[in-house]
Amino acid sequence: MAKASRKVIITCAVTGSIHTPSMSPHLPITAEEIADAAIGAAEAGAAVVHLHARDPKDGRPDQSTEAFAPFLKVIKQRSNCVVNITTGGAMTMTIEERVRPAATFKPEVASLNMGTMNFGLYPMLERQKEFKYDWEKPYLEGSRAGFFKNTFADIEYILTTCAANGSRFEVECYDIGHLYTLRHFADRGIIKPPFFIQSVFGILGGIGPHYEDVVMMKRTADRLFGDQYRWSVLGAGRNQLPTAAMAAAMGGNVRVGMEDSLWIGPGKLAKSNAEQVTKVRQIIEGLGLEIASADEAREILSLKGGDKVDF
Repeated sequence: MAKASRKVIITCAVTGSIHTPSMSPHLPITAEEIADAAIGAAEAGAAVVHLHARDPKDGRPDQSTEAFAPFLKVIKQRSNCVVNITTGGAMTMTIEERVRPAATFKPEVASLNMGTMNFGLYPMLERQKEFKYDWEKPYLEGSRAGFFKNTFADIEYILTTCAANGSRFEVECYDIGHLYTLRHFADRGIIKPPFFIQSVFGILGGIGPHYEDVVMMKRTADRLFGDQYRWSVLGAGRNQLPTAAMAAAMGGNVRVGMEDSLWIGPGKLAKSNAEQVTKVRQIIEGLGLEIASADEAREILSLKGGDKVDF
């Protein structure tokens, strides 16, 4: 195994579509804020930045190519980091909307959710009593009766739509069954190794954040994929840093960022994505491990290179 493959890849998901603007004044909303957040995260040690877009007027999730284009160009000009474009978008969007930015811009990495699931954001309403924008409360409340749709047909549509682009996927697995779904598509030859599996812990509707859940996810992936995958984890909310510490100690990679958590400590909002990257980097280096550079991440994940994207 190459020396680079023993290094820990930090991914930073800088804004996402889970949190709403009223929850934190530090959540990146505009294209300039998203670009600055991504570049700051990369400078702090993130090899990969995972990107969503938002409407600059009210912060609602926006999966149009016009929303992505301005910050993609700036990030590419100012940083060597690996750019990962979401195909998750938001629960309220069609699959055609969700895949369009990745299909258009042909990034090195695109995210891919491996199953339809309940995705409960509504408990956040207990903490957030006042909202700046009229879309926020119904959006969160909608997750009580709604669900995040990722059928076998949807997954196949994303894989085949992006097949010729050379993009690899951050395969997001929120439960054990999602690993078996990946195995199904791998067996059919629709997705090729090496797989970049991002295990997600602590979303209401998915697997929990207990250390036995983390161990079971890793053990199952080892059994299903052997040496054909690279493993990363993210813990939602307060689970972010404890889950990252567990994964790093177990030989995995980590994801942080304001998509997954707005916090830097108990009751303390993170002021930037870079602050979270710095914190998790301290944990990784405290374990005697090294972080991967962007080019080392490209080597570890067998990516096509930042010169082969369409932005």
